[in-house]
Amino acid sequence: MEWEVVIGLETHTQLQTKTKIFSGASTAFGAEPNTQADVVSTALPGVLPVLNREAVNCAIKFGLAINAEIAPRSVFARKNYFYPDLPKGYQISQYELPIVGKGKLTIQVGDKEKIINITRAHLEEDAGKSSHDLKSGGAVEGMSGIDLNRAGTPLLEIVTEPDMRSAAEAVAYAKKLHELVQWIDICDGNMQEGSFRCDVNVSVRPKGSEKLGTRREIKNLNSFKFMTQAIEYETRWQIETLEDGGKIQQATVLFNPDTGETKSMRSKEEANDYRYFPDPDLLPLEVTEADKARVQATMPELPEAMKARFEAEYGLSRYDAALMTQSTAHAKYFEQTAKISNQPKLAANFLSGEIAALLNADNIDISNCPIPPENLAAVIGLVANQKISNKTAKDILPNLWKVVSGNFILSTYEGMLLHLTQMGAVQINDASAIEAIIDGVLAANQAMAEEFKAGKEKAFNALVGQAMKASKGKANPAQVNEILKKKLSS
Repeated sequence: MEWEVVIGLETHTQLQTKTKIFSGASTAFGAEPNTQADVVSTALPGVLPVLNREAVNCAIKFGLAINAEIAPRSVFARKNYFYPDLPKGYQISQYELPIVGKGKLTIQVGDKEKIINITRAHLEEDAGKSSHDLKSGGAVEGMSGIDLNRAGTPLLEIVTEPDMRSAAEAVAYAKKLHELVQWIDICDGNMQEGSFRCDVNVSVRPKGSEKLGTRREIKNLNSFKFMTQAIEYETRWQIETLEDGGKIQQATVLFNPDTGETKSMRSKEEANDYRYFPDPDLLPLEVTEADKARVQATMPELPEAMKARFEAEYGLSRYDAALMTQSTAHAKYFEQTAKISNQPKLAANFLSGEIAALLNADNIDISNCPIPPENLAAVIGLVANQKISNKTAKDILPNLWKVVSGNFILSTYEGMLLHLTQMGAVQINDASAIEAIIDGVLAANQAMAEEFKAGKEKAFNALVGQAMKASKGKANPAQVNEILKKKLSS
């Protein structure tokens, strides 16, 4: 039997607010345990929640970005369950009336595009954090500790339809969403710190069937690599279980990256298990057209619109436009370099080639690139004007990487030209100088010249190589080819 996997994602996106969703306590990461747990976070008797306006603005931003319905009226509810790091015994979330309704994201897997439908996105508070088997910090070995710093941190939970049919599609969607929430500046996207984490619902069914299989939810995946491994393992496990005559029980499972396996944690709760009801301490949230217009005015140009503009304005291919818009910092760096150099294609080539390799080698983001856009633009200008060769530019970038930062002389075309002239890297464009080099090469390689005249094309390339070697790579390659052809045909 052929099987089909069906996947839906629930993504918890930690919103970039300075304070918690229902109190004024700080959301800064890395503080000592329980130093940011105020009276609301610890659920002391008599305290009341007060909604953070900035968290609402973040939710509206996301809704606008995915062209979703934004509810004029949404309601906060209490989601009741017990866990040691949830002092109230319930989580404030949204259930029947979420702030963001149906929207969509378009993903690309290989050469195919696919629309992933987003069912909803709702605001809620995060729980605290449990640390088990503590061995330091004054705690008794083997005990668990509760840190309520994270309790009350604002989250936007984004839920898709079960539209994905492979691990590759699920990861493509997660990456696209990850890019978007950073682009519109509602989340820092730090997966290691838990700012962006995914729950993946996986089920399988016979190919061609319309009936959904029983799903199992893989919790808290904070790595695209782990997401791929978890989905692929879970899919195999479900298929093997069914083919062996077993049944899939709906459950919440965890992925163990050390073994590459998923393991059941508990039976999966349904909505009625949480006994949702409207929170009596919070009024319904009303979003007006004026509220949406105010947030719309703060929205950046979205990635898809910017890609289209880069194709039209700078003549980039769709592939290059996608690379140049992989982040706001990348797009800004490219556009500055392209405008200063007036060479957008060369700018895109250097950014996706040599600059990308240097950034990866040093494990740094383009926002911390040691070569500012104006310096790279100066190098690109020299290539465009045939003052240096493309190869020379690639060869000198690692050296510029170390010396260019803070060197304002190198930020101009003239300053860079002077610097590279002093380095002996400027290209030889003088025809008489190149002719003299070629005369020397032909005199030293008469047999090779005769081979070319006898019809051996490879001999020509060998002579070009000798001429470039004699010029220490500085001769203009196009001129070398042209002059050498004339010499050999005379």
